[in-house]
Amino acid sequence: MTNRVPVLIVGGGPVGLALAGDLGWRGIDSVLVEARTATIFQPKMDMIGIRSMEFCRRWGIVEDVHQAGYNRDYIQDCAWVTDLNGYEFGREEFPSPRQERAPKQSPEHRERCPQNFFDPVLSRFARKSGHADIRYRTELVSFVDHGDYVTATLRSREDGTEYELEATYLIGCDGGDSTVRQMLGIQMSGEGALTYTSNAIFRCDGLEKLHTSKPAYRYIFIGTEGTWATLVAINGRDQWRFSLIGDDSQHEVTEEEMRTAINRAMGKEFEFEILSILPWVRRQLVADNYRKGNVFIAGDAAHLTSPTGGFGMNTGLLDAVNLSWKLAANIQDWGGEALLDSYEYEQRPVAIRNVTEAGDNLKRMLGPRVAQPQPEVFNDDSPQTEAARREYGDAYTEAMKQEWFSIGIHLGYVYEGSPVIVPDGTPQPPLAVQSYEPTARPGHRAPHVWLSEDKSLLDEFGREFVCLRFDPAVEVAEFEAAAAVEGVPLRIVDVDNAEAAELYAAKLVLVRPDGQVAWRGDELVPDTAGLIGRISGQTAAVLAPTGA
Repeated sequence: MTNRVPVLIVGGGPVGLALAGDLGWRGIDSVLVEARTATIFQPKMDMIGIRSMEFCRRWGIVEDVHQAGYNRDYIQDCAWVTDLNGYEFGREEFPSPRQERAPKQSPEHRERCPQNFFDPVLSRFARKSGHADIRYRTELVSFVDHGDYVTATLRSREDGTEYELEATYLIGCDGGDSTVRQMLGIQMSGEGALTYTSNAIFRCDGLEKLHTSKPAYRYIFIGTEGTWATLVAINGRDQWRFSLIGDDSQHEVTEEEMRTAINRAMGKEFEFEILSILPWVRRQLVADNYRKGNVFIAGDAAHLTSPTGGFGMNTGLLDAVNLSWKLAANIQDWGGEALLDSYEYEQRPVAIRNVTEAGDNLKRMLGPRVAQPQPEVFNDDSPQTEAARREYGDAYTEAMKQEWFSIGIHLGYVYEGSPVIVPDGTPQPPLAVQSYEPTARPGHRAPHVWLSEDKSLLDEFGREFVCLRFDPAVEVAEFEAAAAVEGVPLRIVDVDNAEAAELYAAKLVLVRPDGQVAWRGDELVPDTAGLIGRISGQTAAVLAPTGA
């Protein structure tokens, strides 16, 4: 077995696997340990957001996601109903994944790919690099941070054997009950228990033929007590995830209670097979720190969110991509401590925003519990009842739009004030949820522009710093020389595209390996070595803003 490795990853969910994969893509060896097997019985996520799909594009696995197993022809509507054979209050219509088109701001669109399909895709990607050693049924027992490396004690769940592994860095991607976070003594802030919810995965062939509602990916069930359950298509065929939402009181739901609840949601008794039941607590928490010494946390270990909005795993993948290149930079001896410190500085505010927005989505979904629908909307089918239902349904439909349309969350995040990003003096645009206006302002995601029919400007980013030059007359030799001296990988890309030039709004734009803008200006700063030191975290020197 390997006795020394650059990175030890604890936790083999999508965030840990993505981190191992991205490190391997950069040529960095890692060992990933996961206490469970590779089999997922209760997928905790089912939507890959648009930014995450851009990362999949970078890694060359978009087609693998498409072919992972979800029925891409299944309609993606969301509907709110009394029951599946009852009244429909409202619906938001969405095309199937196969028919959905990318918005103008991205070369990709979101994709439906539950965790039981996505994890194997990421595992194959990580292993393909030849740099990721993935060990299932292996758990972390303890670790010691020696200052320049970490010693971890690991245990095989197959035979109980314990052994030690040394790593330069240890990353805890081990979920909401993170052993790594607890061993570090890191606290979390927020709301610890929003609801005690129970999920059931059940199988039913031809469920759509058993009810009068139009097909949908997600149903929200509303009764006189308010919103009480949801139903989600897990594979777009015969498997469904039913969530009995519960409240802030803990209660263990029996299989009989779950069956009764599922029959209530159907509006009649029907035949189905419960495959698994999982109780869980809906939380709204963010870790107070993301790093202590050579140990970091990411994903659910760092932030716990209500799934309303689909932000959890996607925020975790953002963690993985942000952290990966910074670890690689330090392992390859061109990154500094400030670069590692910037991971928490950049990602924690993003998590706070996303976790808060997800909590607000939950409040909107559960709104009727505060202002419950009046009993008359359920009583009969009179014209008065129909009018009351429609009024209630229209209000609920409008309230839910912020969850369904959230491109600003996925693409509009910004690393404002980061110590490794050089501001250009322009004001921060307002953060929006339902809309996104691309900008190349430092700290923001470098915008997408089609350079040809199938090539996005985003395809240039990923492995190194890229300096986009929109005016070939601007001399950059000094910049290249300064980067070479410090060993910072830098590539100059000349862009002859009027749309991109207007959008990026500067003659030179420096984009980091994760795809965020680090600096821009119409000419190089006088101190190019200082600029290189700043964006690589080798120096904490503050450069004066440069005009864009």
